[in-house]
Amino acid sequence: MSELLRSGLLRRLGGLALLVVALALPLVLNDFWLQTGLFVMAAAIGAVGLTLLVGVAGQLSLGHAAFAAIGAYVYAWSTGETTTAVSGAGLPPVLGLLLAALVAAGVGAAFSPVAGRLRGIYLGLATLALVFVVRHLLLNLTDWTGGFTGRSVESFALGGFSFSNRDPDYLAVAGVEFEGLHRLWYLFLLLAVVACWLGANLRASRTGRAWANVRDSETAAAAMGIGVARAKMSAFIVSSAYAGTAGAMLALAYGRVAPDVFSLTASIDFLVMIVLGGLGSVPGAVVGAVFVTALPLVLAEYSSALPFLAAPGSGGLDPSTASRLVYGLAIIAVLVFLRGGLAGAARRLRTRTGPGAPDPGAPDGSTPDGSTPDGGHPAPATHPRSKETTR
Repeated sequence: MSELLRSGLLRRLGGLALLVVALALPLVLNDFWLQTGLFVMAAAIGAVGLTLLVGVAGQLSLGHAAFAAIGAYVYAWSTGETTTAVSGAGLPPVLGLLLAALVAAGVGAAFSPVAGRLRGIYLGLATLALVFVVRHLLLNLTDWTGGFTGRSVESFALGGFSFSNRDPDYLAVAGVEFEGLHRLWYLFLLLAVVACWLGANLRASRTGRAWANVRDSETAAAAMGIGVARAKMSAFIVSSAYAGTAGAMLALAYGRVAPDVFSLTASIDFLVMIVLGGLGSVPGAVVGAVFVTALPLVLAEYSSALPFLAAPGSGGLDPSTASRLVYGLAIIAVLVFLRGGLAGAARRLRTRTGPGAPDPGAPDGSTPDGSTPDGGHPAPATHPRSKETTR
């Protein structure tokens, strides 16, 4: 028990250290890295929602980008003003952010009856259809979406304080002027921390255990008294709400929304994030989001300094193509060498190197003090009975 408490304390201290670093980063980062951080935190929230659905509940989804698009456009419409090109509700940004999550969750609830009847690749194909349906609506509902060119997004504001560069909201800390990107960094960091905390607690809750039972065996889950249809519905609702929130954050980070941002490629990127990080792992989803989101941006920013990269459109290996190649190699490496993703590799490393690691010389897998890795005691030895005794 003491070892479990110690490992839990170490994880909390590690998380606290990462949070302190994240709070201090805006003081030293330039605009490029601040913008990249905003994209990473928004993608991390979407990845956490998808890993709860796919990794914990076992429901394959290829339509995560569709729910993110719904959240982005709901936020843009609800907070925007009516102009000659598009309409808007002019609501406060906080209410617009809540509406983005709620409307996306509502669409997920409407889709849940389909999810309750399908599984595996068939469910994945059904969710894939959502991407094309939503894209068609975004291109044709021009009064709300702005069509192919999209629409601008109102900056976030809270209590009269603007999260943009508008005067007279001047703010400086330690000699560093906090402009729009700095302010959005802390807003996004707060949302990301809350989303990860809720995801981790939900995964360990009774609802999360019900999702895991449904994932392992729907028949066994039903025999245990778990409502399979209700569990699937709740998983889709939670995942859709996460995606809607991520979409609204992406809209704020871009300052404008367009249909091409939420294409099928975006759905594939979300899947890559959770596969690389480890299905069902909240920290793994965050690490996967950092890798998948930041890599193409960093390659594009520093392409002139990398001899193997060519400028986009020049016919050589451009940053976007290079990042896709790296994704593919990373997925192959994870599937072959790191089953369970980075999170699974980290768990195995802790098991092998921790104080309660099994003794390689012990036939029953016990630790040097005679206990098993889970803190118990080795099971009594059993001997196979002969055929005569089993008759």
